[in-house]
Amino acid sequence: MEALLLDVIRLHETWMEVVFPRQLDPSTVLGKWKPETTVQTIGYNLWAVIGAPLVAIAYPLLLVGFATRYYAAKLDSAVARFGVAGAVLVATVVWGSLTLIAHLQLPTDVMLGIGGASIVAIVSAGLAAGFSKVGGRYVSVLLAYPFAMTAIFLPPVVAGLLTPSISDIVLDPSYELARWILDTFLAIGGINETLRGAFDLETFGAQWGIPGLGYVLMWVGISIPLGWFLGLLVSFANLIRPKPDA
Repeated sequence: MEALLLDVIRLHETWMEVVFPRQLDPSTVLGKWKPETTVQTIGYNLWAVIGAPLVAIAYPLLLVGFATRYYAAKLDSAVARFGVAGAVLVATVVWGSLTLIAHLQLPTDVMLGIGGASIVAIVSAGLAAGFSKVGGRYVSVLLAYPFAMTAIFLPPVVAGLLTPSISDIVLDPSYELARWILDTFLAIGGINETLRGAFDLETFGAQWGIPGLGYVLMWVGISIPLGWFLGLLVSFANLIRPKPDA
């Protein structure tokens, strides 16, 4: 409870820092800035009141940032121990074993689907580990997190495209999700109608001999901004509750 209270206080002080100096991590010499005139006091208190509901909205996002930072730190620690090549090797062993089991026990189409998903997962995991190893906040947010999300989302989609027996489990929910996104987030300015008129999710790519390309691009389009979003939340968490090395 003490940590939660400190989080809320620092979050509100971050809001106050936008307009007023020395609110978050004030100077040890000058201390925290305080209003001195009546106008400053009114403005200071008004800005504080405006920030209260925004803090209430932002705090759940901050908790997501804490959770993401925790698991990202675990993955970073694993990459540090095994290296990028080791991370790729581990992914290859895991997905390769799954493909081998599919080859021995399942029909050929299922094995091909799992094999294709394995390749996507291994490449994406290798890229995510590589960019994480490079380090730096901007590289992590712009590249490492999006490729990590791609490693999670794309393999099931590839497996569904290559395996008719499981396509309904993967592609039908993807289609419904695409329709929901078009009718909500992309309804602004008629973007959804433009996309519907230009592309058909189920048939896009078939003209080039790549059926299912629309589903792949859809999940890439989800993975990249979601990775950016989670990366920004982690940066937000580092600002509010810095790690010892942050």
